[in-house]
Amino acid sequence: QVEVVESGGGLVPPGGSLRLSCAASGYLLTIGAMDWYRQPPGKKRELVALVNSDGTTIYGDSVKGRFAISEISAQNTVSLQMNDLNVGDTAVYYCNARNVRIPGLTRDYYGQGTQVTVSA
Repeated sequence: QVEVVESGGGLVPPGGSLRLSCAASGYLLTIGAMDWYRQPPGKKRELVALVNSDGTTIYGDSVKGRFAISEISAQNTVSLQMNDLNVGDTAVYYCNARNVRIPGLTRDYYGQGTQVTVSA
């Protein structure tokens, strides 16, 4: 069984920074990519950032230049550095592990989410 767990959410004032972490654990062989999505209150889930196993990245338009996703570590962890936060960044942030290869199967695994609230 593979588990994806996020950490690092919390309350931060506008203009502040926060770092989220995500770890995929269990008996897995390889991970194709890891990404962060977020779901603001009353809105659809949207892509924040994605990193492929080769280190290439994709960012959502609203976070470009403010957020940075790390490479996938040898321990199958990834972090999301969020700078210059604004109230529009308030959301539940979800980490996902994509194209995870386990013996006999390749599939995605999803985290439970961590709350980020930007407020004065």
